[in-house]
Amino acid sequence: MHRFPERRPALAPRTLWRRSHPLGSISKVTFRCERGADALAYVCIPESARPPYRFIICLQGHTSGAHQSIALSADERRPIRVEGDRDFAIACMRHGFAALALEQRSFGQRSERRQRRKSFHNGCEDAALRALMLGRTLLGERVYDVDRAIDYLTARRDVDLDQVGVMGNSGGGTVSIYAAALLPRIGFAMPSSSLCSFRESIMTIHHCTDNYVPALYDLADLGDILGLAAPKPIVVVGATNDPIFPYPGLRRAYAQLRRIYAAAGAEDRLGLYVGRRGHRFYAEPAFGALLRLLRE
Repeated sequence: MHRFPERRPALAPRTLWRRSHPLGSISKVTFRCERGADALAYVCIPESARPPYRFIICLQGHTSGAHQSIALSADERRPIRVEGDRDFAIACMRHGFAALALEQRSFGQRSERRQRRKSFHNGCEDAALRALMLGRTLLGERVYDVDRAIDYLTARRDVDLDQVGVMGNSGGGTVSIYAAALLPRIGFAMPSSSLCSFRESIMTIHHCTDNYVPALYDLADLGDILGLAAPKPIVVVGATNDPIFPYPGLRRAYAQLRRIYAAAGAEDRLGLYVGRRGHRFYAEPAFGALLRLLRE
């Protein structure tokens, strides 16, 4: 799937700013993922919790960037109203979790800045195609950045490393699926608007280049891939009327996932919430399901 760097550089973390928030505090940080690729993230600590904190790594999809996770404008100067419950980090703090809202490659403040002529389709296409030339995928690079985010959390020394989760919507949900499957240090996951059979989504509907992995179709479907996370607690969020991850494909993929979890004796660690307002996140029922699974 991806050639990860053989050696990880020093994180070289820096805090760019820190602000108080009605639910706690928010800091903007940077750390090094690999040579030429530094990450930006918002660290959100709820006032209601005490260390060691349970952290969730929050991933936006094709939005204007991670600033939406903390409900601030792109210039970070004013509060904004975020559609579709995509203010993930705020929801985390509201439910007692700390959050690390990671800016994904090619999104927001990590989007292409220097190239004169860009893809007409989306901000991921150029980066995704160049990754292929390097024997990589953009999806794999994003999963690697999640792994480096766990390195950063480990270095903080105020994190419950047995309780690090990952969540996201759409493109962020897709990375959450692969991260939960591939990264042993991820303890639980909540992918939204992303789980669907390949046949009924990325193989028959126009999607961003960042969804594709060479030769994967002949090996596994997406439900099989998320099944690699067993027995980690997983809450899947979807919708009956999602136009790009259709409900029949969600049902097919979730059935695959349930069979795998049942074989692992962990079917009680799965949760599913299906909304009726389309391609978005559904914060209250989803977090309710997640908290029930973690308690049990």
